[in-house]
Amino acid sequence: MMSSARTFDVIIAGAGSVGTPTAMYLAQAGFSVLVIEALPSCGQASNKHAIGGVRATHSDPSKIYLCADSINILSTWQEKYGDDIEWRSGGYSFVAYDENVEANLKSLLAVQKSFGLNIDWRSADQILQLIPDLQPNGLRGGTFSPEDGSASPLKTAAAFYKHAKASGAEFHFNEKVSQVALANGRVNQIITDREQYNCKYFINAAGSWAGEISALLGVPLPVQPEAHEAAITEPTQPMFDAMVVDIRPTPGSNNFYFYQHPTGKIIFCLTPDPPIMGFLNQNTSGFLTAGSQRLIDLMPKLMNLRLRRSWRGTYPMTPDGLPILGSVNSVEGYLLATGLCGQGFMLGPGVARLLTHLIEGNLNPQEKACLESLSLQRAFTSEEMLK
Repeated sequence: MMSSARTFDVIIAGAGSVGTPTAMYLAQAGFSVLVIEALPSCGQASNKHAIGGVRATHSDPSKIYLCADSINILSTWQEKYGDDIEWRSGGYSFVAYDENVEANLKSLLAVQKSFGLNIDWRSADQILQLIPDLQPNGLRGGTFSPEDGSASPLKTAAAFYKHAKASGAEFHFNEKVSQVALANGRVNQIITDREQYNCKYFINAAGSWAGEISALLGVPLPVQPEAHEAAITEPTQPMFDAMVVDIRPTPGSNNFYFYQHPTGKIIFCLTPDPPIMGFLNQNTSGFLTAGSQRLIDLMPKLMNLRLRRSWRGTYPMTPDGLPILGSVNSVEGYLLATGLCGQGFMLGPGVARLLTHLIEGNLNPQEKACLESLSLQRAFTSEEMLK
């Protein structure tokens, strides 16, 4: 028989790249917080499959704002909290090998700069100064944003978890949300396979599994899991700092990106075309062939480098490639933080502060604009050009 229900200000479903930092900021703001996670510890779903890149270089104003806030948080983390999360401001370079890509990248610079991004077009010679071993044949130039960077997803999740706990947030692992009860149209009680709890706010931060959670409230979510793979090589001598992104579509892939980790290893990932939908976590030989070829085409010097391992995770995709954040019109107290399209790690800290300010009733104008453009009630007709 269940004991009498405990009451929390906020209950969060999911202890990943979004739920864990959200718990920390809410707890620091004085709210009582419970995080319910079906897996044994934080960051064990999509978070641990991330390659660690963090960029504010997007085409959508809301993602630019939220990721710029994430960069501010992560780049100052060690100074503020003392944890080494392996932050490095290596920058991002979107390279152009054809005139269409060059035109698209240049067309985005005005909006990117209008939101304060430190980004500019660099000539082919300037890009080669930054990334000397990049394929020079056909290179037209590219954008470079030096304040973008990378961090360790696992170390970052562990740091947010530690400080969330220190601020009073509770985490219940190996526990699954099974029912959500409403009272007068408002979230009232969360029932799990172990216990029941009362709350004022319920945040769905369950990533690719958010649709299952939302179905418990009768709220359909246009979020579908899409399988992506990545790989890591043996270490080699330091060669470059930037994340290199090639957005040219090729047979079997839409784009490709890679960077050199501070340990010397090369980490790379491609976006399959057509998309591979579903909860698939087995890595494939096809990815190794296609991904390795794109890596060698872009940086021939890496041809003889040996691969250490590859892995596969899921992106929670939306129809327009943009997150779904904030309130749900039909259920008071139900907040969404999902559909981050494989960018939960880079968006998570900024989204966490946004949700905290929403619950506090302390949103700034930019945050209000983010919630309006990224709400579940939008038309889903725009498209993120640099997703």
